Amino acid sequence: MQLPDLNLLFALDVLLEEGSVVSAARRMNLSAPAMSRTLARIRETIDDPIFVRVGRKMVPTPRALVLREQVHQSVQSARRLLEPDREVDLPSLKRSFGLHANDVFISAFGQALMERVCAEAPHVLLRFSPERDTEDTVLEDGKVDLYISAMRPMGMDVHAQSLFTTKFVGMARDEHPIFDHEITPESFARYDQISVSRRGRANGPIDVALQRLGLSRRVSLVAPTFHSGVFMLGSSDLILTVPEHVAWAVRRMGLRVRSFELPLPLETVVVVQAWHPRFQSDGAHQWLRRIIRELCASNASGAPGIMSPSR
Repeated sequence: MQLPDLNLLFALDVLLEEGSVVSAARRMNLSAPAMSRTLARIRETIDDPIFVRVGRKMVPTPRALVLREQVHQSVQSARRLLEPDREVDLPSLKRSFGLHANDVFISAFGQALMERVCAEAPHVLLRFSPERDTEDTVLEDGKVDLYISAMRPMGMDVHAQSLFTTKFVGMARDEHPIFDHEITPESFARYDQISVSRRGRANGPIDVALQRLGLSRRVSLVAPTFHSGVFMLGSSDLILTVPEHVAWAVRRMGLRVRSFELPLPLETVVVVQAWHPRFQSDGAHQWLRRIIRELCASNASGAPGIMSPSR
């Protein structure tokens, strides 16, 4: 019985990821002709062209699209199987980590994490990706190493660890008239506000809390992130509601805005880090999870309180 050449499986995985013979050759340290010969062998073995030319581009065939995830998972399993179980050499570690993280974590701990990683593993690259609608499967495609955001159902097999909790606070420009008197639900609802929603929603828990008091607010602007919302305050009388960790980061930047306690009962948010089971025993991944947990534990407890509205 003739055994298959498993090198073709690794080459096919790279080809399907890169979508280009030239790019795949560069990634595998091969010449373009050598990569073309490898593609020819893959085509013969699978009995499918894998890529076909459409105009000036090469596009994958339907069979290639069906095989893509299976091939990638097989290659990942083979690599983990053959990797020796030894302590990670952080100074020489060359790896890219994808972090699907929200504004709260990036604002409060992004810089500290970058400094810690650069000090311990200078060749490691961190890739932060924004939150998106299809978060239920964000850890399954293999392109995200860690999900760092509000706690939510992530699947039975996904591992999760609490990092910190945060509450919501109000924010307005330095000389906003809301600071002239005691901040009440009525005075809070009196001013036009910014809603933060990557899905474009104008209403949320704040409106529910106001309705219980027989009040309502006018949302005149919807921003996709807390960061963009902060920079939209400007010299207006708009009010923005943000997690206190974002307010803490904004204050460190020296922007001319102030934070205040919300006169409404809103639930606190639990921020977690979650990862796929395939990374559970990965030494480098364990190191990254550990330093993130340490940073959040130390900095969250020592974070300064929000800015008082009194002058």
